[in-house]
Amino acid sequence: MNRLAMKTLILVSLLLSGNAVYAAQRIAVLAFELNDITALPNTPQEQTRTASLQPLLEAAIKKTDKDVEIVRIAPQAQTAANGGLGYLFRFHDLAASLGEQANADWMIVGQHSKPSFLYSYLMVHVINVKSKTLAASIDIELKGNNETVTQHGISSLAKKIRGIIAEW
Repeated sequence: MNRLAMKTLILVSLLLSGNAVYAAQRIAVLAFELNDITALPNTPQEQTRTASLQPLLEAAIKKTDKDVEIVRIAPQAQTAANGGLGYLFRFHDLAASLGEQANADWMIVGQHSKPSFLYSYLMVHVINVKSKTLAASIDIELKGNNETVTQHGISSLAKKIRGIIAEW
């Protein structure tokens, strides 16, 4: 029996017995970092777009599952824990420790990588705080830089994140 079938069986058994205890998943989404390696990097427009990714992703995750609780991590705490561009993205145990301080179950650490003016990538690590391990790495390609493209990419990302967390 696979993991999902086993979890479903246990949940149904608990519901039928009347002893179900359900705790909402607590997810912390860090502010995305911009890794712009184009000929004209870090334009104000691209910085604004990147700054919009965290709140858009939080809203999209909440929309995919109403029982999720979004945990806030202060920008100062993220800055203090981050040793430089990509530091928390590469060191999952340190990102998990930051999530542990905020009592989160999951950490979402993301980068907005822009190698070209024509496309960019939303790169996200889904980190299990309890085990301090990388649960999944997700890359979404964005072709273009308008709001519709960004929103579509964020929606796709949120669905993938919820699927990964549901499997655990």
